[in-house]
Amino acid sequence: MSILSLVLSGIIILNIVFIFFLIFFDRKDPASTWAWILILSLLPVVGFILYLLLGLTPRKKRIFTRKARQDRIKKHDLIKGTPDYEVWEVPEEDLNKVIQIDFAHEQIVYSKNNHIDIFVSGNKKFRSLFKDIREAKHHIHISYYIIRNDKLSRRLLKVLTDKAREGVKVRILYDSIGARQLPKDFFNVFKLAGGQVARFFPSYLDINNRNHRKIVVIDGKIGYTGGFNIGKEYISLDKTFGFWRDTHIKITGEAAKSLQERFLLDWNFASNEDLISHELYYPSLPYYGRSGVQIVASGPDSSWEEVKAFFLKMIYMAKESIYIQTPYFVPDESLLEALKIASISGVDVRIMVPNKPDHMFVYPANHCYGGLMLEVGAKWYMYENGFLHSKMIIVDGKIASVGTSNMDVRSFKLNFEINAFIYDPLVAIKLRRIFMKDLKYSREITKEFYDKRGIAMKAKESIAHLISPIL
Repeated sequence: MSILSLVLSGIIILNIVFIFFLIFFDRKDPASTWAWILILSLLPVVGFILYLLLGLTPRKKRIFTRKARQDRIKKHDLIKGTPDYEVWEVPEEDLNKVIQIDFAHEQIVYSKNNHIDIFVSGNKKFRSLFKDIREAKHHIHISYYIIRNDKLSRRLLKVLTDKAREGVKVRILYDSIGARQLPKDFFNVFKLAGGQVARFFPSYLDINNRNHRKIVVIDGKIGYTGGFNIGKEYISLDKTFGFWRDTHIKITGEAAKSLQERFLLDWNFASNEDLISHELYYPSLPYYGRSGVQIVASGPDSSWEEVKAFFLKMIYMAKESIYIQTPYFVPDESLLEALKIASISGVDVRIMVPNKPDHMFVYPANHCYGGLMLEVGAKWYMYENGFLHSKMIIVDGKIASVGTSNMDVRSFKLNFEINAFIYDPLVAIKLRRIFMKDLKYSREITKEFYDKRGIAMKAKESIAHLISPIL
């Protein structure tokens, strides 16, 4: 037997062993397991490398299990020890059913004293953010997935450095993949001024299990979250994308404490500096507004998919309308079935995705699942005025969600995400008006038009559908 034959035989045997390991020990959901088996069978060596890069390996599982255990202990101690960090009751029975999802297990706090500002333009969002940073008195906590090495990020770092010199405690948490292009000396001057920096889950190869959250907390009373990262494309200066259409919110009030909690838990994981129970980061606040808010986080360290669970509850309670904006519409079976049932039941289901993709398989995947929704009477739109990055869902003009989670498996299982669930009809109606305005810049894809797509697109959709559990 030749050396080449021996090598090939060895590869086949190792691949079979690894497939058995995947089936019996790596307890994923069946759809994800079958997707990996398909890839490993078709691409034995490449598939194994891809699994090491993309899969939740035993080492990563141990790391995130330990993080989840520590987070639960610290969250329990925080709620027990902070008197004004409490749950508020709301009168609407349907909304209470969403609010009460697994509160006892995950301590997902609901607060009523909040005012919410909405941003759909990066320039307006960053103007507001810079203003609030300049007015900070005690601390500034910032966490972003992407931080580019460009004019916007350097301008932000300059403002943060000035605040650090003033004695304000400034902490920056960034993801090692999302900010991989930053030079090694990028934060040097900031650190010399007293600023602190931490890198989340250092790995330049693992493109999954990333901290996709965008969080800013200022003085424990102002919080920002949503879709905008730090880079020139987010202020519409990248010719590839053109106008960048996103949704971000500023929360002034009690819900900023929940964003604070999540930032400090992630900071502790990345830096080993435990600040979670320090009372100075959870100040008593005056009255700011009437918006009810829950901040819901999920990730590979979660015992279950919290953000998806809230989405499902919203969809199943819908009586009139469900409006969704997402750059990636690749729902798992449970979400797809929920949306189909809603549409068949007469609920006005509308889904808006971008006309231009930012990843190779996303465009055909969006097409595939958009087509499935057309079959049950839902409406599907493609936004054409630039790139749509908004992650938003509005139900019945009563409840809405804005955050970092896309409508896909990656967001629900593979990455660390955070969403604000807003229980205020006034805010929900504002967001619905924004959605309706975006329809003017969108093209509706009808079933007749979709059915005329070519063989090449059908083939791409089929491939994207097969590997969607790991996209």
